[in-house]
Amino acid sequence: MGEDVDRREFSRADRTRYRVKVRRGLDAFERMLREAHFEFERPMTGLEIELNLVDERFEPAMRNAEALAAIADPAFQTELGQWNLEINLAPRQLSGHGASTFESDVRASLNAAEEKARAVGTRQVMIGILPTLRQEHMSGRALSGNPRYALLNEQILAARGEDLHLAIDGRERLRATSDTIVPEAACTSTQFHLQVSPEQFPAMWNAAQAVAGVQIAVGANSPFLFGKELWAETRVALFEQATDTRSEELKAQGVRPRVWFGERWITSIFDLFEENVRYFPSLLPICSTEDPVDVLDRGDTPALAELTLHNGTIYRWNRPVYAVVRGRAHLRVENRVLPAGPTVVDILANGAFFYGLVRALSDEDRPVWTQMSFSAAEENFHACARDGIAAHVYWPGLGQVPVAELVLRRLLPLAHEGLRRWDVDTEERERLLGIIEQRCATGITGAGWQVRAFHDLFDTSSVSRDEALRRMLGQYCDHMHANQPVHTWPSAVG
Repeated sequence: MGEDVDRREFSRADRTRYRVKVRRGLDAFERMLREAHFEFERPMTGLEIELNLVDERFEPAMRNAEALAAIADPAFQTELGQWNLEINLAPRQLSGHGASTFESDVRASLNAAEEKARAVGTRQVMIGILPTLRQEHMSGRALSGNPRYALLNEQILAARGEDLHLAIDGRERLRATSDTIVPEAACTSTQFHLQVSPEQFPAMWNAAQAVAGVQIAVGANSPFLFGKELWAETRVALFEQATDTRSEELKAQGVRPRVWFGERWITSIFDLFEENVRYFPSLLPICSTEDPVDVLDRGDTPALAELTLHNGTIYRWNRPVYAVVRGRAHLRVENRVLPAGPTVVDILANGAFFYGLVRALSDEDRPVWTQMSFSAAEENFHACARDGIAAHVYWPGLGQVPVAELVLRRLLPLAHEGLRRWDVDTEERERLLGIIEQRCATGITGAGWQVRAFHDLFDTSSVSRDEALRRMLGQYCDHMHANQPVHTWPSAVG
């Protein structure tokens, strides 16, 4: 949910009016798909990275407003927690050396922002969950100042009717409660965008769903929460629970969660927006003055404000996006699977793997999603979040297979071919996909390095658990700024 909002209380009439407007927007969207109202001349990609702010001791720094003022760059904006920022990169083509320009632009922006952020006593960290976060940081005071976050907090908790309960069983066991949605802010992600035509969208989305688990396995970077060692990508379990509007009774009835993998392969992007309207009540019933059908009738492009706002409060791991840019509508797959970090080059390697793989899989005569059940893809997703690079997954023609073996034997060649079809330079794809190959060969991801470094410090010295996590994070930050791939990082030193 990226739009500013100012309404704080909603009546029954507001919700009724909003439901009518959402359904009218869905009708307009269906008509736009039928009449080909979408721009698609060349494939464009986009990138968003969520960041954490820490102080000189690598503890969370609740100072994003000060940091933003110092950075003074419109590419940076606030996120849910006061220790969060987000950087948005302008869309660009993937072909040629597009990934390298992304890499150089992100590094230049982060380096400039880091220098300015240090002037107000903060540093930036790209990591899935900040290891030094503790439960005492989860109070309502940690929400960012923008009113939309307080409003979202109120509406989620009102819909739920009770405090949030976190229960994650990994290498250790976590049980916690929260009277705010601030734990969601612990989840910092990388989001890849891919602009597609309406005709291409279902195949691209299905392919993205099919490989979501593998993405997490090779990109996991969130093994710690509140001092506990949990899943390789604990962010998945945390995000699913921290934004859950369902009571235990509604869960038992099978009501769908707002953080949702989905339940079926699709044949049109309309399927996803129609599911949004059918299954999910409004959280923020804010109505615009636009009548989208009237806008279409006069030959203009509607913003579909209610439909897009509603879509922004349903947290699919691969989200459909409708947007209007310079008066033209376009569609995107927003891939929200991966955590932030560990380095810019690691992020770009993850992006190359994703873009190449979904292109190759979506072009196949007999696509992978016609050979496996949707539930198998979901089971892969959670197995990989739990076990990371050590996970076993189901893949058609292979059965249950170690994920590293699947990537090396089957998926990396497909990703290379997909990038070739995107016209990515040979040297570029070999460099970036070589990083994925080496992670699989060494078994080292961001999560793996964090766990190994933590135990090097905690198991062999007298430091406390919190101190070991703090020192580990300090070394992580040094490596992050060096921008060498995580599989090359040395183990921790005391």
